[in-house]
Amino acid sequence: MHDMMGMNMMVEDVMRGKYLTFLIGDVSYGIEINYIREIISVQDITLIPHTHMYVKGIINLRGTVVPVIDMGMRFGGNEIIYTEQTCIIVFNMDEMIVGILVDGVQDVLDIADEDIQDPPKTTGNAIKNNFIKAVGVAAGEVKQLIDVYTVFEMGGEGQ
Repeated sequence: MHDMMGMNMMVEDVMRGKYLTFLIGDVSYGIEINYIREIISVQDITLIPHTHMYVKGIINLRGTVVPVIDMGMRFGGNEIIYTEQTCIIVFNMDEMIVGILVDGVQDVLDIADEDIQDPPKTTGNAIKNNFIKAVGVAAGEVKQLIDVYTVFEMGGEGQ
């Protein structure tokens, strides 16, 4: 039992500081890789009536029903336009599996803790800023790091 605990800590340590970066429009975002289950190409999405506009619908992922969120719309922008690069990033969050539709996947980057800081405060649209938990710098580029729990909150108007 003790060995298993040590093994889990080693896996977490290897994943620490790794972020998958992806595009929504022409903006690059990052998300901690330990949440990611897989990346799949866009497939048939079954619409669900009476849900938020940003919930594209559901997909069948090898027998598991997975809700899919359009990240362009979730961030208050335009619907994702399907191209060859468009894909669905599938997440494991606690006991929930959710997919996000993005314009394209970029890289897996190492971002050290010292290269991550709080996002700048703005007086503008506070709702959009709720989705960004930090800003990281990797290879001289700024990456906005997503707060997955805020993105996947399905309740509340205007969210």
